[in-house]
Amino acid sequence: MPLVDMKLMPDGQPLSAVATKEGRKPTARQDSDGVSSSTPRKEIQGTIWLLLVELCEKFTFFGIVCNMILFCTIKLGYPNHQAATINLCFVGACMVAPLLMGWLAQCLVGRSKLAYICAFLHFVGTALLPVVAFPFEDFFIDKHYVLHTLARREQQVLFYVGLSATCLGSGGIRAIVCPLSVYDLDAYREKELLSFFNWFYWLENLSSAIVLVIISYIQQSVAKNLGFLIPFVSVLMALITIHMARSEMIYQPRKGNGLLTVCGIIANALRVCCVKCRYFSGDVTNWLDHAKENYGGQYSETQVESTKLLVRLFPFIAFQILYRICVVQIPSGYYLQAMNSNLNLNGFLLPVAAMNVISILPFLFLAPMLECLNTCLFSPETSGRFSAVCIVAGYASATLSVMVAGFLEVHRKHFPLVEQTLSGKVLLVSSMPCIHLAPQYIFLGLAEALATPTCSFITYKFVPGRIRGVALQALTFFNGAGCIMEALLVQGAYTASQGDWFPNILNEGRLEWFYFFLASLMMINTLGFWTISHRYTNLQQDYDKGFRGSLLQEQLLQHEKSLIFYDSILDCPSPLSPVETLL
Repeated sequence: MPLVDMKLMPDGQPLSAVATKEGRKPTARQDSDGVSSSTPRKEIQGTIWLLLVELCEKFTFFGIVCNMILFCTIKLGYPNHQAATINLCFVGACMVAPLLMGWLAQCLVGRSKLAYICAFLHFVGTALLPVVAFPFEDFFIDKHYVLHTLARREQQVLFYVGLSATCLGSGGIRAIVCPLSVYDLDAYREKELLSFFNWFYWLENLSSAIVLVIISYIQQSVAKNLGFLIPFVSVLMALITIHMARSEMIYQPRKGNGLLTVCGIIANALRVCCVKCRYFSGDVTNWLDHAKENYGGQYSETQVESTKLLVRLFPFIAFQILYRICVVQIPSGYYLQAMNSNLNLNGFLLPVAAMNVISILPFLFLAPMLECLNTCLFSPETSGRFSAVCIVAGYASATLSVMVAGFLEVHRKHFPLVEQTLSGKVLLVSSMPCIHLAPQYIFLGLAEALATPTCSFITYKFVPGRIRGVALQALTFFNGAGCIMEALLVQGAYTASQGDWFPNILNEGRLEWFYFFLASLMMINTLGFWTISHRYTNLQQDYDKGFRGSLLQEQLLQHEKSLIFYDSILDCPSPLSPVETLL
């Protein structure tokens, strides 16, 4: 199913609806029932504004990420492992930031106010980065030929402040304006839902490929150090768009915070469980049952049962961490390999970040084929098994990618060294053409096409509707955690090997051993997921079976609370068990 068939904002409402409820003047003509007569037109406008903001956000993100290693090593003088760590931490923080900013918007600040705060942070952060990258030595030379530049310490402070402000601002924009929850997914069946995720990520990769080609060429071949002006200009366009269409774009979810509820249930269950294990014997089949009202907790039966299904999904999501570590080799290890290879193709200096497009092309070709298989062969009985096979195949492809990267690194070091100019600095690199690195990018692109849409499909489909947003947030959090874990892994490998496994000069180190170690971990990860994949092939059936009894128990509990004994009402929950209360 294409994205254009999806409706916007099913779980919430735009800001204009809230304004109407508060007594403000509505922006469109309404009928007697309060329903806008221009709803289809406003939905189309909202979709266009949303796509424009997402495109500007993508320009901002890739404008910073795709050449950060090159900027850190050449402009700021960082070694390879530190430059890779900074890039990975920024990518991981950008994934985790929407969760934090969404919680602030829901509980403390308010969505409209936080939108303007994040817009200011986004603007300041992207404005500081061009200041750090500005070539002062070309402009500020006095009559005594003395250079007036920023000190290295000042550059580093401005650089880190700019990255932090950009990360928080981008996280707020993505949480308030561009969450995945704006698409109406609850009303569609499994086949249509899997189709949605396939086309959603296909469009994401298509736009990423276009943005990467444009930005990487401008930053490396045209603007050089002034390439950080691109994120600033794109953020400025995004903020203007949000301000013009703020009434249609600021997403207002349903009341109640599912994430806080889930965390409260887990905390309440642990507290009650500790108390009962200390003074009483256990009388429940699952430790989360301690959070139920009829076992001394504070939450209803339905809320606890939903949380139990989400907790059952955690092992599935946890296997994403090591897979994400392999995927983020593109902005770290793979980038360093390409930077130290011969980028000159028939007289044209290929931008380093343009190599990332090779990993996107398999997704663009394979996703329509998977959609055809989905259309012809999909059945609800085999959907879970098919999804598990796709994820295992994706994990295996990621393992092959890292393993091939190790062999190609050995192959690269056998070529003689040549001089190559990158961003105005002459570097000694291997004479091996960078196109030889294509297999490792292709295998990683195949892994993304097979695993990413299917993981989102399972995460969304196999939990109750009331906490599907929380499940997607958990998936995003674990993906961000994978980026942070890769940064820690790079630092640990550099320290443990004394710079041999992640060297500053690739020809003098053994980067291939780092790849072989990562491939062995990913192989174990793939086998581990295969052993537990059967748990997630029929979760929908277990969910339906479990909730028939749960809803009945909740109704009985509600009647129990309002029992009338001689004109008196039992207002507080009884500390006794259900059987003792009934007696």
